[in-house]
Amino acid sequence: MNKVAGREYIEVDFSGADLREWAWDGCTFTKCVFRGAHLDEAVASGCIFTHCDFTGAALNASTYRRSAFTNCLFAGANLFIATFAECKTVGSDFAKAKLDGIAIEGGDWSYTNLRHANLSKQKLRRVRFTEADLSDCNLEKADLRDADLSRAVLSRARVAGADLRGAKVDGVDFTQLDIRGARLDEQQAVLFARSYGARID
Repeated sequence: MNKVAGREYIEVDFSGADLREWAWDGCTFTKCVFRGAHLDEAVASGCIFTHCDFTGAALNASTYRRSAFTNCLFAGANLFIATFAECKTVGSDFAKAKLDGIAIEGGDWSYTNLRHANLSKQKLRRVRFTEADLSDCNLEKADLRDADLSRAVLSRARVAGADLRGAKVDGVDFTQLDIRGARLDEQQAVLFARSYGARID
């Protein structure tokens, strides 16, 4: 395994590179390109990725701990059973990325594009999804307890069997969401009723 600590990369092109099982600790990547790179089983701890391009990259079984991905592009990337533990992905785009089996352990996923993502049965407790685009997502049977979904876009998302108790849902348009079978707390039930014009006395 190749291990690198504290290094700064600026506009480095890693396209197609074999970075399998590499480990980065406290490194900074700015405007780097990882198009089609092989990052299977790679590990990054305390790293910062800013405006990086992971289009079509293979990140299978890779692990990221306390790392930040700001305004990064993951279009078509393969993140099968990848782990993001206490990471920040603000403003990043996961359009058409393969997220099957991904593990999201806490962290801030605000303003992230996760349209059409399959996050069914995922443990998403306490994850921050403020203003994230979760439209058309599969969130069936997901554990979203105490997550922050404030003003998140959930149009046509499937949440059957999901547990939303304790989650912040301010600004969520319930009229665009099929919540049949989902578990709500009392406050959420009131917000749901009000979204359909009910008066709560």
